[in-house]
Amino acid sequence: MGLMAALLWGGTDFLVGLNARAVGVKRAVYFGQALGFLIMTLLLIIFPAVLLKSLAAPASVWLLGLIAALFTVSGALALSKAFALGKAAIVAPLVTSYGVVTTLLSWASGEQISLIQLGCIALCIIGVILSSIHKDNGVPHNHSNHAIAYALLAAVLYGSSFWLQGRYTLPTLGPVTMLWLGYLVGVCVLVLMVMKIKDGLKIPPLKNCATLTGASLMNLGGFSAFSWGAMAGSVSVVTVISTLSGGIAAILGFVFFKERLSKVQFAGVILVLIAATALHLMK
Repeated sequence: MGLMAALLWGGTDFLVGLNARAVGVKRAVYFGQALGFLIMTLLLIIFPAVLLKSLAAPASVWLLGLIAALFTVSGALALSKAFALGKAAIVAPLVTSYGVVTTLLSWASGEQISLIQLGCIALCIIGVILSSIHKDNGVPHNHSNHAIAYALLAAVLYGSSFWLQGRYTLPTLGPVTMLWLGYLVGVCVLVLMVMKIKDGLKIPPLKNCATLTGASLMNLGGFSAFSWGAMAGSVSVVTVISTLSGGIAAILGFVFFKERLSKVQFAGVILVLIAATALHLMK
């Protein structure tokens, strides 16, 4: 299940860049969120007991879930922008550094943090620096720098959201209701943004609908595989394997777009992946 999540999330990351460049960042995220919301709503209609059980949760838990959902949709926008501007081979691994954010927040909230974890965080920071020191022949330099900045912003937002969910909301609301809430907030926020764009709510061409649908379904499938694997086995093992999604997206970028990395970039990407994986393993 961890490998399945990695494959699906890697494919999602790859398609996110295609969708953002084809229909725009906000529209791409909006249509993905809308489809996800429709699917999760149908699930809750079919299994109403799931929602009824979570309605008993305190208002404070729902509020934290709302904040986590806002972080998630903001992270999705930042991630789409990063993929639209830069190479998947750089952006995808950098986003996996959300584990650093989650670890630091856990430490700030009272959890013990070991010297090895501190070392992993330092490796991540070094890897990010190495990834940003490059000359991109195919992409304007400022675009590459902006892509890195958006990728790191996405990592901060996703890391904060995962920390809130893991610590406060998922144990009470459950994964299905939390995911439904995330999509609900995403649709509400993004519809206001998309309405300001000319033909923003217009259904994209059929070829774009295919990639938009594919990205949304892969994202849902990745989350489902991750949840199933975590419930049936070891959370640490499933999380570690799912982190390979960044490498899978990078490989897809190389295969389909011939995105090449310099030796310095490659070293930075490898450092980030190793450090992020090690952090997940020690959770």
